[in-house]
This record gives sequence, structure tokens and C-alpha cells, in this order.
Amino acid sequence: MSALLTALAGLVGLAVGSFLNVVVHRVPRGESVVAPPSACPGCGSGIRARDNVPVLSWVLLHGRCRDCSAPISARYPAVELLTGALFAAVAALVGASWALPAYLYLAAVAVALSFIDLDVHRLPDVIVLPSYAVAAVLLLLASWGTGDWTAAGRALAGGTALYLLYLVTFLVKPGGMGYGDVKLSGVLGAYLGWWGWDALAVGAFAAFLIGGAVALLVVLLGRGGRGTRIPFGPSMLAGALAALFVAAPVAHWYLGVVGLAPSA
Repeated sequence: MSALLTALAGLVGLAVGSFLNVVVHRVPRGESVVAPPSACPGCGSGIRARDNVPVLSWVLLHGRCRDCSAPISARYPAVELLTGALFAAVAALVGASWALPAYLYLAAVAVALSFIDLDVHRLPDVIVLPSYAVAAVLLLLASWGTGDWTAAGRALAGGTALYLLYLVTFLVKPGGMGYGDVKLSGVLGAYLGWWGWDALAVGAFAAFLIGGAVALLVVLLGRGGRGTRIPFGPSMLAGALAALFVAAPVAHWYLGVVGLAPSA
């Protein structure tokens, strides 16, 4: 059952990734994600249904428009593959539980917001703010389904705590991050808090660790200097997703280092 669920989630993720390509392209431009239908930016020809199969169509078309042979960016299948992989990984981790829809939504939002932030250095309110309501509904549904209302309390506390941490950081060090990062932090804190206190701690730390590593890499590769603005949203989202998978072993390792690990 777990293997089947993982495979099905991966296939759904490929389809969702195809839609996320539309979101990433249109939302920063203030365009509708449902109309008009997708078309080639080169010749304006509508995308046929047979040319809209995730990944496969791009491969069969050799990465070019069927009508005008304009190149189609490899990022389109990359987004689809990434979303499919994340959906499969989340399904394998969470399993067939009430929490699965909530964390699949988190994976989808993470892909969309990461690519948008990389493109335009902005985390659109039209995605971030509704995610508070979506997270509240899905995480409350997960608590209702599992009977774990303590997790719902942790989600509220986690969202509040991480938001306040980012808000204080934003106020103390202006320019260090954007206010969009602050708004996103509350959503991530809720998801991490629902998962567990260890996930909240690891996810909060991982965001800054990944962000610092990215900044160092940019400098070492000569792509920027100390004043270069680097989107922090992708690091926040990567840290949150990573924490779901590694928080427990990392917390156990840390408690062992400080001598607080429970005895066997």
C-alpha cells in the first residue's frame, strides 16, 4: 500500500507541477492562472492536450514548440519532476493519513514560491496569505482525523513563535530579509509545529544554515558580493521540508552531544 501511495502521489505531483509552471509564470505578472489557456510565447499557438503531458511531451518535442520550433525551457519539466519527487517523498513519509493533504499542499507551495522568489525576489501575498487559511483548515482536519489536538496547539504556537522570530529579525536588521519572508514564516511555523517541536527547531535553524551556505557559495563562485541580494524564501522552504525528514534523528544526535539523550 505504501509503495502504491508513493507512486500515485508522484504521478499527481507531476500533474500539479505542470500547473505550478503556470503559477510561477503568471502570478508575478498579476495574470489569471486559469484563463486564457497556455500558449507558446513565441508564436501564440495554443498548447495541445497531447503536448501538455508532464515531462513526456517536452521530451517528445525535443524541448521545442510544435508550431514554431521555439525552444521550451528545461525548467518546465524540471519543475514537474521536482514536484513529483516531493509529492512521492512526502507520501512515503506521512503515509495514508489525515495529515497527507496538508503536507502535499506545503510541498506544492514550496515549489511555486521558491521559483517565483528566485525569479522576481518576491513572495506574492496572493499565495502566502491564503496559505494561512489553507494550513489552518488542513491541519485542523488532520488533528480531527487523528484525534491529536495537541498537534493543533503546537501548530498555533509554532506559527506564532516563528513569525515573531522573523519579525524581530526583520526589525532589528532592516534589509536582512524581506517582509514577505516574515509573512511566510508563520505558515511554515504552523506546519513544523504540528509535526513536532523538534521539527520546528530544526526547520528554523536549517533555513538560516541553508541561506548562509547559499550566500557563501555565491561569493565563492564570483556571482556576487556582500551586498548581493539573495532570495531567502527558497532557503526557508527547503529548511522546512528537510526538517520533516531529518528533525527526529538530528534532535536525537544533538541531545546525545549535550548529554541529554534518554538512556536505552
